[in-house]
Amino acid sequence: MSGKASLAAIAAVAAALAPSAARAGEPVDIELVLAVDVSGSVDGAELALQREGLAAAFRDPEVIDAITALPRGVGVALVVWAGVQETAVAWRRLTDRASAEDFAARVEAALPATFGTGGNTAIGDALIRSLAELAGNGFDGRARIDISGDGRSNSGAFPGQVRDGAVRAGVTISGLAILNEQPNLAEFYRMNVIGGPGAFVMTADDYHDFGEAIRRKLIRELAPGPVAVAH
Repeated sequence: MSGKASLAAIAAVAAALAPSAARAGEPVDIELVLAVDVSGSVDGAELALQREGLAAAFRDPEVIDAITALPRGVGVALVVWAGVQETAVAWRRLTDRASAEDFAARVEAALPATFGTGGNTAIGDALIRSLAELAGNGFDGRARIDISGDGRSNSGAFPGQVRDGAVRAGVTISGLAILNEQPNLAEFYRMNVIGGPGAFVMTADDYHDFGEAIRRKLIRELAPGPVAVAH
């Protein structure tokens, strides 16, 4: 995506997400986009570990407890990204064990997704797609993006620029940096990807640690606002 095109996309999404905009939607406590890296640096075994880890996280008793503790539930969607992006699991409202396990099953059916394999890692474009999902999802709650990956952005919109627009629109972006390819990736995420109230970076040494990391990350992201900030 060119610089001008990315700026236009950010501006359009920010306008749609702005508090002054009329967003008539189903009330939820949190709207959460899970944006997962499926670029060429992620091989077949690693894609499978992402699938298994995400599905297991939504079946985890502590994650389910966090979901059921939310009075209005959480809206969740799964976006997969590389140089291009795709919504792998459309928006679902999770309120209890049954809805969480249904989402886990949909993740298993959708992944591994390999449509975007190649050299490109377009974090900024993945954030733009995630913001568009938040703007048009039919829910109304605290907007959050959970982006995970194993490399720095090397194509598309610069993520820091998109992050700044997202924060102005009231969106919190947190990251999971997988360190098997780039040991200093967490610092790149801190400087250029995450932002907003309660934003944070978690790390996984490699994809074998992904499942536990995403489980802990979900528990933290699903906590009430003041608790998340306190962490």
